[in-house]
Amino acid sequence: MNEPRVALVTGTSSGMGLHTAVGLARSGLHVVATMRDVTKADPLLAAATAAGVSLEVQELDVTDERQASEVVKAIGIVDVLVNNAGRGAVGSREQLTSQELRDQLEVNFLSVASLTRAVLPRMRAAGAGRIVTVTSVGGAVGQPFADAYCAAKFAVEGLMQSLAPVAARFGISVSIVEPAAVASAFVTNVDGINDRQNDDDPYAELLAAYLRRTEGAFANAQSAAAAAEVIVDAATTSTPKFRWQTSSSAAAFVGLSLADLDGSAVLRQTATWLA
Repeated sequence: MNEPRVALVTGTSSGMGLHTAVGLARSGLHVVATMRDVTKADPLLAAATAAGVSLEVQELDVTDERQASEVVKAIGIVDVLVNNAGRGAVGSREQLTSQELRDQLEVNFLSVASLTRAVLPRMRAAGAGRIVTVTSVGGAVGQPFADAYCAAKFAVEGLMQSLAPVAARFGISVSIVEPAAVASAFVTNVDGINDRQNDDDPYAELLAAYLRRTEGAFANAQSAAAAAEVIVDAATTSTPKFRWQTSSSAAAFVGLSLADLDGSAVLRQTATWLA
């Protein structure tokens, strides 16, 4: 009997990562679900039990390159890698510290690059593999007060789009998945969101307008389970493609940027967020 294919999924304690891990297990893969704090694994395990599947939970701080390498080495061949772990930040360039910029790059870009590098040798030797990275519509559209977050997401999309044709020569499919607003704990973990709501800040009025618009978007957000269905499709389909969006609104927003050769259409739209 053939051993099941192995999927490694990061950031699985809640939200899209949790539902992706369960969905992949339901698809017949052996899922290694990682999270920084394994004491938060109960919701994932409960969801897996409810779905009638089992999975393996492992501790992984994705920003720890050594730990990531050890996890991959212990697994052996990873057939499917889903880079899902991520973190947001609020602040315009003048407000952001250099450390906040570095933190966004560490979580949303460098950790993805490290984990991808760790799985590539065995995928290449096997002549097969699937690498799926959850980015964001913010990986295609720069947005007010998301300077650091969008910069990191733009970077990871550039990395993956550059890697894709080379990896394909070795039988490895590379994809990105771009959600818009998703109902999850992500927004409550955004760095700087409480620190910068200060009436003395010259950006306060603009930030308040942006946050009102953002609250409206998340009030009508796509469910994490629905977004995860697209991630699972990207990881398991027999006809992979590079770029996926998780909703029609995400597709429209990303499409606006990809067709906007001089950048004016995007800036006209995002400027209204500050009114």
